[in-house]
Amino acid sequence: MQQPPLSQQIRALERELDVQLFRRKPRGVELTDAGSALLTDARAILSQIDHAVATTKRTARGEQGRISVGFTSSAPFHPFVPRIIRTYRETFPLVSLTLEESGTTDLIDYLRNERIDAAFIRTAIPNQEGLVVNLLLQEAMVLALPHAHILARRASPNTALPLKALADETFIVYRRHNGPGLYDAILSACNAAGFSPRVGQEAPRIVSTLNLVAAGLGISLVPESLQRMRMDGVVFRRLAGAAQPKASLYLAARRGETSAAVRNFLALVKRPAPNA
Repeated sequence: MQQPPLSQQIRALERELDVQLFRRKPRGVELTDAGSALLTDARAILSQIDHAVATTKRTARGEQGRISVGFTSSAPFHPFVPRIIRTYRETFPLVSLTLEESGTTDLIDYLRNERIDAAFIRTAIPNQEGLVVNLLLQEAMVLALPHAHILARRASPNTALPLKALADETFIVYRRHNGPGLYDAILSACNAAGFSPRVGQEAPRIVSTLNLVAAGLGISLVPESLQRMRMDGVVFRRLAGAAQPKASLYLAARRGETSAAVRNFLALVKRPAPNA
């Protein structure tokens, strides 16, 4: 900008602020105290504008923002779930990620109420209005026995037991309200094997189920990935035969999600992944 227009702009600003910003000298000018104060704040404002522009662009790309992910109590035991969470945090370190554990029914309510943005669940919910639910994987379920149980002592760790051998056992199951998918899978498999399981207790959490097994109160069928817990007093055995229950893992999210951070998370989950 040439000098005359610049001088005119400075004079116009001084008139608007009703202050003197520059002290004219024979050779050039120098800032007055008022001019120095304005310069400091002006630089800060420009810096904030640059920061706001950068933040806006990062948020639009999904590189910054917030996301809340829910999961049922059994979901994190499968290595796929913690691997996804870890990869997302490494890929988008500026996104604030929070996690919330609850039952499937509550997680779906949280999704609809926008309390969370996505959820790893074990049940294919019947009413998917406004939601998208994708099957991610299926894993076998295994038998959890008290370590002193006769089946645990008779069968070696590599022995697969038929479901019909459990017809007279007392089952401890994951409470249906929290996880209808696992509950229904167990009942359906037992019925297919020719018997209706005798349910002793319904536990509020998968870990609680195994605690009750360890206490000798019954047996349970749990997702294969829970063997990673290695809980004292509990042994696991594979199941034999065609009527084997499967534990499914789904990702639920709102249809038409507008948040770029959430869309990036959903895309990451849906990428083909190597076997755990």
